[in-house]
Parts: sequence; structure tokens; C-alpha cells
Amino acid sequence: MNGAETRELRIAIVGTGAVTQVVHLPILVRMPRCRVVAVCDVHQHKARTIAERFEIPHSYGSIDAMLAAEKELDAVVLCAPNHLHAELAEQVLRSGYHVICERPLATTAQEAHRVLEAARAADRHVLVALNHRFRPDATALRRFIQSGELGEIFYIRTAWLNRRMRQPTRGWRRERALSGGGVLMDLGIQALDLAFWILGYPKADRVTAHTRTTPGEEVEDSAVVLLRTETGITIIVEVTWELIADRDRHSLYVLGTRGSGSLSPFAVHREADAGILDVTPPLPEGKENVYTASYREELSYFLAVLRGERSADLPVNQEVLMRVIEACYRSAAEAREIEL
Repeated sequence: MNGAETRELRIAIVGTGAVTQVVHLPILVRMPRCRVVAVCDVHQHKARTIAERFEIPHSYGSIDAMLAAEKELDAVVLCAPNHLHAELAEQVLRSGYHVICERPLATTAQEAHRVLEAARAADRHVLVALNHRFRPDATALRRFIQSGELGEIFYIRTAWLNRRMRQPTRGWRRERALSGGGVLMDLGIQALDLAFWILGYPKADRVTAHTRTTPGEEVEDSAVVLLRTETGITIIVEVTWELIADRDRHSLYVLGTRGSGSLSPFAVHREADAGILDVTPPLPEGKENVYTASYREELSYFLAVLRGERSADLPVNQEVLMRVIEACYRSAAEAREIEL
């Protein structure tokens, strides 16, 4: 990537669904030293419409056509349905381009492993869009944990509870062949990754999971996971698409031997000789909501990595994460605890 520090990066996007239209494109087209030069979707008329809306010069109906025509790309952003992530990532890497992939990286641990091997062989970056890692409250809480200020962590509980839609869309997320699973594959991956990442990705020892599937549906809409790490930390994850409430509920709580912390609301408390201290640091105020701001920070980081301004390791923990997800589904199906 000679000259990447100063020249304009050329980006293509595969998939023109909601996350592309609401997050990726509005942010990327306004970023300095970055140009989105192509969009691709199997529905070519949709790709053409999105390209016109965001003033993107080229649109394609297949990734084969795009990669054949676009010879000077730096990276491809993958926002296709889950079952295509691994296949598309490998194809882009073999073409010599970096990959930014929406979560999950793959729907199985074996697929994730293949993508990582392809990245090593191509000497290219693979970056997974786990935007919760770029929230200022999450990064602040992680620093407290990693520094040992909260003592030895022994418990973490995270919940991602989304409201039931009055008229659920029959999109690909509710078709197992396309999504790889239901709410556990959708929200559970994000919640589990956040818990593992905040803790420094400790090795999981055993897991028990329970899921609920509405009659007539292909995939689960609610799930609870109880996981224990080799170091003795208990992790509980609760996810659903079926919350009946005025708003979604997202939260995380961490307990340590010398303090505790939480997200949504963000708070950190520590034990001291004088009593319990509120050591919650102030966060910078922003005009954007946390979701959009975290994606902006994430994409800025990704582009900096591609320019050589920031470093990034291969996301090997995503293969580990998928092994945990596979164990969760096995636990739920067999109604027993699974040793990892």
C-alpha cells in the first residue's frame, strides 16, 4: 500500500440493505481521503438507485462483475446476508483487497477459520464490524477492568432486548439457511463479543443455553446463555426480538472483588477505605446517538488501518466466538451443558 498515507482510499460495498443505507454510506461518503467508487447488490436496480442517491459512480449486479471491472480498490465492505460473508470475504481476499465485514464474520467456526487463512495467504486485513467496541463508555469500562481497578472480575451479565415488531418483516434474518440462526446469531454474537472483549477474551470452559422459537418460525427469537470461563468468571447473556416495552433495553453489568461497572447507564464504583466511591469518568458529549457515533469511530479506525496509521491483528477471536455460538445451539438442542 505504497502512498496509502496520503492518497484517497477507494472503497466498494457489497449489499445495499439497511445497515449500508443508514450507517456505512452516510458516514463513508463524507470521510476525508476516502471515496466509495462502487456498490453491488443482486438486485441491480436497487444498487443503481443507491449509487445515484449517494453519487457513487458505479453499480453492479454481482460481485464477479464488480471485481472484474474495479481494478484499483483498496477494500470491500461486506453487508450481505450472513451465509454469504465467508464466501465473499475469501473471494475479495483472493482478489487482493482488504475486507471490512459486517458481523458475523461467518456462520460457523470452520468458515471463520477459512477466512482467516485466506487473509494470511493474501497478506490482507480482515476487519469485523463490531461497533460496540468503539463506544466511549465500553472502552472506558474495559480500561477499568484491564487495569485491575475493579479487582478480580467474577461475574458479567449483558442483555440485548429488542422490541417486538408489530408486523415482523419476512427478511433473511428469519430464514435459517440465510442467517445461520435467529436472535442468538443476530444479537447474541454482539452481546457475547462485548462481554468477552471487555474481559480480554478469556477462554470459555462450559456453556448452557436455552432458546425459544415461536411456532411456525424457523429460528429462535429469544435466548439465554450461561457460560463459565476457565478463570471462573460467570457470563450471562440474554437476547430477544420479543420485548414488549416502550423502547429496546441494552445493558451490561460487571462485578469485581473491588468494584463494579455498568453500561446503559454507564457507571463505575470502586471500594476504598473511605467507603464506596463513584469513579465514573465523564464522557465527551456528541451530537450523534451512541450507535451512529460508534460506527463512525469504527470506520475511521478501519480506514486508518488501511492507510498504515493504525495497527490491527487478524480477528482470530471471531473463530473462538463462533465455536461458543455453535456450542450454545448444541446445548439448546440437546438440553444439556456443553464443555468447550
